[in-house]
Amino acid sequence: MNIAIVGLGSIGTTLVRKFAQGGIPGVNLVAVAVRDRDKARGVLNDAGVDVPLLEISQLAEIADLVVECAPAAALPEIARAVLGAGKKIMVLSCGALLAHPELIDLAAQTGGQIIVPTGALLGLDAVSAAAEGEIRSVRMITRKPIEGLLGAPYLIENGIDIAGITEPLRVFQGSARQAAKGFPANLNVAVALSLAGIGADETVVEIWADPTVTRNSHKIIVESDAASFEMSIANIPSENPKTGRITALSVIAAIRKLTAPLRVGT
Repeated sequence: MNIAIVGLGSIGTTLVRKFAQGGIPGVNLVAVAVRDRDKARGVLNDAGVDVPLLEISQLAEIADLVVECAPAAALPEIARAVLGAGKKIMVLSCGALLAHPELIDLAAQTGGQIIVPTGALLGLDAVSAAAEGEIRSVRMITRKPIEGLLGAPYLIENGIDIAGITEPLRVFQGSARQAAKGFPANLNVAVALSLAGIGADETVVEIWADPTVTRNSHKIIVESDAASFEMSIANIPSENPKTGRITALSVIAAIRKLTAPLRVGT
C-alpha cells in the first residue's frame, strides 16, 4: 500500500519519523503535501526521508491512501481530490465532516472511503457495536489544561477568558456538533464518538478548562440496550498542546491494520 501525508504538524511529523525508523510492513510513504515546502523539506531531511513534495491534486495518482493531518479548513479540498479518484483518505479533522456531508456521498459514488481513526479516544469499538442495537445516551466530559483551549472560537465569541483561572471552569455544554464548531482544533474526538454512536446532535459534550491538570482527559458514559459502560483516558499532550501524543500512534495502528495478516478489534 502506498500512502501520502498532507500536513507535517506534530502528527504528520510523527508519521514521517515512523517511516524513517522502518515504517509499517507492506506500507510505503510515497509523497507529502504541505503549504510550507521549505519547512517540510527540513523535517524530511532531519528524519532521513526522501519523498517528493507534491500538490494535493497529484497525490491520488500515486497513493492508495492519503492521511490528512492538516487544518480542518483544508479537508474539503483534500478529500475531494482523493475521493474523486476513488481512493481512501484517513481523516484527522473529522469535525469538518459535519459541515461537509457531501464528502461521504462522494465516497459512496466513486468507491472511495473515509477512515476516521480512534485518535485520542478509546472504546469506539464498543460504541459502534452498541450502535448496532439501541443506544439511549452518550455523554463525553473533556478536561484540558488552559493552553490546550486558548484561542478556541467559542471562547472568543462568548468572551470567556480562561487565561487567569485558578480552578476548573466548565466552558461549554452542548452537542458534539456545537462542540466541533466552537472548538475545531480540540474536539475532533467528540465527532469521532458521535459518528460511532448516535450522531452529532444527540451526543452530549462538556468541556472544562482545568489549570490543575497537565493531560487532556476524556470520560465517556454510554447507556444502551446491550451494555452500560464508562471509559476514561488521560492523554499526554504532544508538541502541540491541543493534540495528545496517542493521536499519531492511533493513526499508525490504523494504517497497520489495513495490511496486517491479523486484525484485532471491530
